[in-house]
Amino acid sequence: MLYFRDVYRQVHEMPELSGMEKETAQLAADFLRSLNVFQIHTGIGGHGVVGVFVNGDGPKLLLRADMDALPLKEETGLPYASKRVMKDRFGHEKPVMHACGHDTHVASLMAVAKLLVDARSHWQGTLICLFQPAEEHLNGAQAMVDDGLYDTGRVPRPDVVLAQHVDNDPCGRITMKSGPALTASSSLAIRIFGRGGHGSSPQDCIDPIVIGSSIVTKLQTIVSREIDPNQLAVVTCGSIRAGDAPNIIPEYLDLTLNIRSLSPTVHSRILDAIKRIVEGECMTAGCSRVPAITTLQSSPATINDDATVNTLKSSFSSYFGSDFMEMETGTASEDVSILATAAGAPVVMWFFGGSDPGQWHEAESKGKLQELPHNHSDMFAPVIECLDVAVDAMALAALSLFDSRR
Repeated sequence: MLYFRDVYRQVHEMPELSGMEKETAQLAADFLRSLNVFQIHTGIGGHGVVGVFVNGDGPKLLLRADMDALPLKEETGLPYASKRVMKDRFGHEKPVMHACGHDTHVASLMAVAKLLVDARSHWQGTLICLFQPAEEHLNGAQAMVDDGLYDTGRVPRPDVVLAQHVDNDPCGRITMKSGPALTASSSLAIRIFGRGGHGSSPQDCIDPIVIGSSIVTKLQTIVSREIDPNQLAVVTCGSIRAGDAPNIIPEYLDLTLNIRSLSPTVHSRILDAIKRIVEGECMTAGCSRVPAITTLQSSPATINDDATVNTLKSSFSSYFGSDFMEMETGTASEDVSILATAAGAPVVMWFFGGSDPGQWHEAESKGKLQELPHNHSDMFAPVIECLDVAVDAMALAALSLFDSRR
């Protein structure tokens, strides 16, 4: 495992934004190629990489790791902290860091691939190792499917799709559940068209900032007043931008929104409510143009397969003991289930802890767990020992399913 700790440090130092994972993809492909048993396919849906190892008759298992990083400046102080700056898809320079821990996913899947190749006399079936781009945009899995992931005959349709994700639980802990695990997610871009002019003459203008402010406030009533309290739902306004000067009323205002839910019915109801509120506020303000509402991305809820989870629970409970726990449904979102749905296969995703156990338990005793660095924080830095747990979990899951399906 020492080699893969070095791989982790290397990937951590070379983060790449969503859709720009060229170096990381090359690293993964070169490593799989060095094992001399994988058929390697690259450039799927952007920088997607897939290695296929046919090891006799048996089930086909797809193990997925996502590769992309986030536009954040790393503040961890690690000796291998990222100092990288990249131009994003709009040409803007951004600091980049692995603030969601995808570097642990890449390094651990590489290690699992080697472990399973070395142990190939103990299992039969087809091992599919997939390194996915653009998970943070929730469109990388769909891009790979749209690019013919399963349709060209290069990659067989799996019988099961497995994935794991680091979080800020204590290192050593594994959490999993049957059924709904993560919410569906949709992100929207909204443009409000007003009528600009001099700030001294608001009566001659239609102020999109006032309209947008009212919209943001009213959007918060959707969950509190339109959704059953027993249903999980989140509506977030992530950005609001308008104008460039204090004495000019701008022509338009831009909002971005994110919504999350478990139920397709609830999701649809939220989208309908957003449209009604946005259009209603613009009409009330006298806007001459209807607002533009664009869906930026959408991904389904992650629903873990009951039968597969039951098989894995038996293995995980035996191996991890009291460190294996039932997880709560999370309000984060993932796109891995798209890889499963496109193949007509079940999916299971679990989480492994990345926080220093001593620091985690101290924070718990003081009621300050919320102060620990978490995913998407500029201080998020999983302890390197969590790689061992991730490798054990994914390898154990694969071997359990290969064995159970012979």
